[in-house]
Amino acid sequence: MNEFMKMAVKEAREGMNKNHGGPFGCVIVKKGILVARTHNRVLETNDPTAHAEILAIREASAILKSFDLSDCEIYSTSQPCPMCYSAIHWARIKKLYFGTTKDDVSAIGFDDSFIYDVIKGNAVVQQFDAINIDRDECQGLLNEWIEKPDKKMY
Repeated sequence: MNEFMKMAVKEAREGMNKNHGGPFGCVIVKKGILVARTHNRVLETNDPTAHAEILAIREASAILKSFDLSDCEIYSTSQPCPMCYSAIHWARIKKLYFGTTKDDVSAIGFDDSFIYDVIKGNAVVQQFDAINIDRDECQGLLNEWIEKPDKKMY
C-alpha cells in the first residue's frame, strides 16, 4: 500500500472512530514530504465544509504560507466531492490520488450526484433557490477590482 494513502486511511479511521465525521481522510505531500494530514470533521465542528480535503488544503496553505499548492500532491481515501474538487483546483494541486470512487461512497449514503447535476445544469430539483438581485450594484465591485492597482490575482 502507498505510504501516503496508508496515512490518509489511518487519519480517516481515527476521525471515524471519534465520531468527528464520515470515513474520509486526506494528506498533502510536497516533494515526497508530508505537509498536512486531516480527516473529516463535519460532525465535530458542525461545519458542513469541514471535509478532509478542505481541511488539508487549509492546513497546507497555512504551513507553506501560500495559496498556491502546485508543487503538492493530494491523497484522499475517497474521490472528492464537487466542493473538494473545486478547492483542489483553486489550490492548483496538479495530482490527486484517491481510493474509493464517488459510486462507492454513494452506496454507503454519501450521495453527491445531485450536486454534479446542478453544476452541469441537469438538475431536476435544486435544494435552494438562486435568485440574481442587485447586479448593477455588485458589478460596481467588479469594476473597482479592475481598477485596483495593488490587486493580486489568485
